[in-house]
Amino acid sequence: MQKTQFRGVIMLLATAFIWGSSFVAQSVGMESVEAFTFNGIRTLMGAAVLLPFILIRDRLGAKHRDAPSHESRRTARRQLLISGSLLGVVLCAASNFQQFAFNYSTSGKIAFITAFYMLFVPIIGLFIGKRIPAVTWICVLFGTVGLYFLCIGPDGFTAINFGDILTLICAVIYAVHILLIERFAPEVDSIKLSCMQFAVSGTISCILMFIFESPSLHAICSCIIPLLYSGIMSCGFAYTFQIVGQKYTESTVASLLMCMESVFGVLCSALLLKERLSPRELLGCGIMFAAIIFSQVGDKLITRRKK
Repeated sequence: MQKTQFRGVIMLLATAFIWGSSFVAQSVGMESVEAFTFNGIRTLMGAAVLLPFILIRDRLGAKHRDAPSHESRRTARRQLLISGSLLGVVLCAASNFQQFAFNYSTSGKIAFITAFYMLFVPIIGLFIGKRIPAVTWICVLFGTVGLYFLCIGPDGFTAINFGDILTLICAVIYAVHILLIERFAPEVDSIKLSCMQFAVSGTISCILMFIFESPSLHAICSCIIPLLYSGIMSCGFAYTFQIVGQKYTESTVASLLMCMESVFGVLCSALLLKERLSPRELLGCGIMFAAIIFSQVGDKLITRRKK
C-alpha cells in the first residue's frame, strides 16, 4: 500500500511540474500560431505518443492472460468511448479557454488563476450531493480575496484583464474535468482513456482551427519546440500521470500536489520568460495559494484535533 501511494504521489508531483513548465511553452507558442491550431496539434500529439504504447502493451499482455469474452470487450469499448468522448469535449473547452487567455495575460498569472479549480471542485461537488465542510467555504472566501488582488489593480474592476476572465472560466471547466476523471478512471483503462480524450479534443480543435483560423505550415514549424514539449510532455505524459495518479493517491493529497502547478508555473515564467508580478499580484498569489492548500488539508486537521 505504501509503495502504491508513493507511486501516485510521484506521478502527481511530476504532473504538476510538467503542467507548470508547460505554461511557458504555451505562451511562446502563441507568438506564432493561434489557440485552436496550437491545442489541436498538441493534443493529437499526445494521442499519437500513447497509441504505440497501448498497442504494444496489449499485444504483449494478450500472451499472458485469457482472452475476454465478446460481451466484455464490447462493454469495455462502449465505456471507453462514452467516458473518453465526454472527457475530450471538456478538455477541449478548458484548454482552449486557457490558450486564448495567453493573448491578454502573462503565463505566471494564468498559472495561478488556473489553480483556482481546486476551490471550484468542492463547490461543484455540492450540486452532486457531496458534503462541503465549513472550512472549504472559508477557503473559497480567502481565495476570492486573493483572486481580487491578483486580477484587479488599484483602479478597481475597470482593470480586470479579459485573459483573467477566460482563465477563470477555464478553471471551472477543469474542475468538472477532475470530477469526471474521479468518476470514470476506476472503470476503464487509464492510458486508453487518456489517449481517447486527446483524440477527441484534438479533432474538435482542428475542426475549429480550419473554420476560424488560417494555419500555415511555416508558422507551425516556427513553434515546433513548444508544440512538442506541450504535446508530448503536458498531454502525452502529464495528463496520463494525472489519471493514473488519482487512482493510487488519496484525493486530498492528489489535489494538493496538482495545485503546485501554479507555483511551478510562476517560477518557470520568471526564470525563462523574465516575467515579474507586482507586489499586489504577489500578495494575491500568496493568499490564493494559502487558501488552496488549507482547503485540502484544513478539514482533516480540524477533524484530527477534535478526535
